[in-house]
Amino acid sequence: MKITARELNRATLHRQLLLERAPLGVADGVRRVVALQAQQPGSPYVALWNRLAGFDPVEMDAVLARREVVKATLMRITLHAVHAEDYGVFRRAMQQTLYGSRLGFRFAESGLTPADAEELLPGFLAFAEVPRSSAEMKGWLEERVGAEAREGAWWGLRGYAPLHHHPTGGPWSFGERPSYVTAGAGSLPAGREAVPEALRELVLRYLAGFGPASVADVAQFAMVQRTPVRRALRELDGGGVVERLEGPDGTELFDLVGAERPAGDTPAPPRLLGMWDSVLLAYADRSRVVPPEYRRVVTRINGDVLPTLLVDGRVAGVWRPVEGGIEATAFHGLPEPVWEALAGEARALCALLAAREPRLYGRYGHWWAKLPEGRVRLLPGQVP
Repeated sequence: MKITARELNRATLHRQLLLERAPLGVADGVRRVVALQAQQPGSPYVALWNRLAGFDPVEMDAVLARREVVKATLMRITLHAVHAEDYGVFRRAMQQTLYGSRLGFRFAESGLTPADAEELLPGFLAFAEVPRSSAEMKGWLEERVGAEAREGAWWGLRGYAPLHHHPTGGPWSFGERPSYVTAGAGSLPAGREAVPEALRELVLRYLAGFGPASVADVAQFAMVQRTPVRRALRELDGGGVVERLEGPDGTELFDLVGAERPAGDTPAPPRLLGMWDSVLLAYADRSRVVPPEYRRVVTRINGDVLPTLLVDGRVAGVWRPVEGGIEATAFHGLPEPVWEALAGEARALCALLAAREPRLYGRYGHWWAKLPEGRVRLLPGQVP
């Protein structure tokens, strides 16, 4: 079965709740969309505001405080907010990647080996049974590995060990100085081998939230090698759990059997996506959402992914909060009804930001001087 580019786009938007805001609570919403990139504390809030009807940031504060949703190093070795019940299987699926990246060269430069890490882990995690600051964690390590090896040991173990970020307050539950607490995810695998059953579960969750997708897409989402991903999909295909599709360019795609895929002409309302929105990063081939000519514009050379205008399901520009509202820069002409819809989104977003951080993403303002010329409008934060 062949799927068109627009059908692929609409399937993605449907899975990510971007065709229509869903009447879900925060914890259920996070589970539905699988994972929210969270290296910028405000971005998971903006992501859920885009996806959930009546989103209340206070509910997000509460589920994070209760650890129903947790923030941790996971896919692509970066911070994500995920449902607590998903954390354990996602972490096991990432074993091979985290072992290789966090206990590899830089860790070894400190004079430590993976065997040293495994020996340190039980005490390290016991120490973090109560929330600990970075300084406290480094102090614990220094007592055991010495001052010279401390930084390398901390760099490796804070990503490899099953740790959650503990809420520290501030406008978005987490501040600039992280605090850590043991995840309590049960026994974890050791060594550099993939954990097949966990990877299969991650693949299924990924397809539910982001499919249809190729082997390369799944591997990109998790930063897992393609060979174990291909093996997992082959096993799932053999078990009748997934089906194969032909993508717009002939690429082999996989999806869950019976998964809903809306028609290509399904309306897609404009959205104001936050920085590092997962829908922009979850694929090797991002053209289903990001036009190729705009990819390097919105994804900067150091990896920063700017907040974007989503129009008819695809990136059409960028936005940032400014005095009086949202400054929107469109990379091509937009019809007046689209600008009006974006203005409505801007008013709602400004209401969210007003009580939290009105100039969200202000530290990234230097990128706007490097943008190509575009059509700029101030979308007022309130009805004129």
